[in-house]
Amino acid sequence: MFVQVIQGQVQDAEQAHAAFDRWMEELAPEATGWLGTTAGVTEDGRFIALARFESAAAARENSESPAQDKWWHEFASVLTGDATFHDSEDVDLDLHGEPDAAGFVQVMQGSGSNPERARELMAQDADKWADFRPDVIGSLTAMYGTGAYTMAIYFTSEAEAREGEQKTPPPELQAQMDEMQSLSSGPPTFYDLKQPWLYSPAST
Repeated sequence: MFVQVIQGQVQDAEQAHAAFDRWMEELAPEATGWLGTTAGVTEDGRFIALARFESAAAARENSESPAQDKWWHEFASVLTGDATFHDSEDVDLDLHGEPDAAGFVQVMQGSGSNPERARELMAQDADKWADFRPDVIGSLTAMYGTGAYTMAIYFTSEAEAREGEQKTPPPELQAQMDEMQSLSSGPPTFYDLKQPWLYSPAST
């Protein structure tokens, strides 16, 4: 899988959302290899999107199409500055439900000192984590650069996510959390998407 992370600042979230709805209606049917997109705008106007493709080649073919280029220039006019892009073929997907049914998505961005160990920790005790946090439908992690990452976590709802945050994990899970934090190169940045835009080929 290939993921492109796109982010920037917008003044009008509804206008940005309408542009993505238009992409879904007009361009998605012809987007070969497109697997889905998670996007949204935070309350302070920060826009972020994670577009998933079967491969980097499929994403490149899509980006080079005249229709995509036209749409992007129209969407870019919604941004108050330049967009930032991160491309990744180092992607981990962990699903316990249907992400497109998520009522709340939290995106985390940061960097770590040992990506391989972080990946091992994320893969451990998946069943125990699912039992402990049934509000988590799944996650998508894209790694790039030197230990940098963008992770989208899909929740059933914001209320259930906030309730889950207050729970005390059992010792073995707490130990994993503590080690993950020790690998972090500083605090992550959070994007709370309270009204996430969730697109997939199934909804075309």
